[in-house]
Amino acid sequence: MRPGKFISLEGGEGAGKSTQARALQAALEARGLHAIITREPGGSEGAEAIRTLLLSGDAGRWSAHSEALLFAAARADHVEKTIRPAIAAGHWVICDRFLDSSRAYQGLAGGIDDAAILALHGFGSRGLLPDRTFVLDLDMGTGRARTRARDGDRADRIAARDDSFHASVGEAFRRFAAAEPERFRLIDAGRPAQQVTAAILAGLADWL
Repeated sequence: MRPGKFISLEGGEGAGKSTQARALQAALEARGLHAIITREPGGSEGAEAIRTLLLSGDAGRWSAHSEALLFAAARADHVEKTIRPAIAAGHWVICDRFLDSSRAYQGLAGGIDDAAILALHGFGSRGLLPDRTFVLDLDMGTGRARTRARDGDRADRIAARDDSFHASVGEAFRRFAAAEPERFRLIDAGRPAQQVTAAILAGLADWL
């Protein structure tokens, strides 16, 4: 049995990651491939418990350093309990956020050195990286409007941060995509959802 593939979807708030995860799963299943959807923070029992700690409460509940540690702990459990077993079983794993969100949110936007984020990941998750990462790139105004339409006034403590923070997050993802073109694909997420899905599938054409 060949190992499966590990795909991550990244991007700012309202970029459509969850929608595209479902669409990609359906497209892969139609091709006879078994695909599972998971998310971060979360994806395993331990990681889901940490998710509640991370996303609830006021904006200042955790410092960027505390967040980085909590995300790394959640990711370690997620990788061990969910992602690695699924890949080993030959499944495709579609993850709504992974390491690169920590690099963007706690790293570039939060002020923590990228090397520190990667060191935590090397220890906790043994450095596992996605086989391919799709950054759903969307202008911040559209993303904010989509988030408000979806969540109303119920934004979590990270999504509720100010525009300058989220602008830094978007810039971080674009930097990562430019620096690592072998893993990343930058996708214009402002188009209709079906066109975004088609672009993602085109970015997987070498495996399909």
